[in-house]
Amino acid sequence: MQLSDRITGGVLVVLGAAAAWGGSRLPAVPGQEVGPAAFPMLIGCGLIACGALIIFGIGRSFEAEEAPDTPHPWWYGLRALVPPALLLFYVLASETLGFLLTAALMILAGALTLGARWRLAVPLAVILPFLIHLAFYKLLRVPLPGGLLTAPW
Repeated sequence: MQLSDRITGGVLVVLGAAAAWGGSRLPAVPGQEVGPAAFPMLIGCGLIACGALIIFGIGRSFEAEEAPDTPHPWWYGLRALVPPALLLFYVLASETLGFLLTAALMILAGALTLGARWRLAVPLAVILPFLIHLAFYKLLRVPLPGGLLTAPW
């Protein structure tokens, strides 16, 4: 069963609006510019934007048409287990390897699993961990594990 893009996009918009509304109701922390409301509101606004893009069909031309009867190997469905496996890997490896190396390995594995080519996956795995660490460290003031490779800031 396939759902219309308008339905799935609308669900994302509603989910994002609920997350943003719920986040806006969180109390502020005295003495801090960024409180607990920032992250849920940021995620909610992102979900609203993504849902709107799906509703209006923006980016549909970038999708590759897949033949309906394309045979897949028996292990093709196991790709659904990659996100929970990556989360488990983060829990087990982040203290030892540190956030930057663990996130780089996770991004590389996730991108390759989703079908990205090496020439896209490697730059993503090199750049994104630094940007994510910067956002958590500077904006949200959340300390992340240093491990073998510490952040330059």
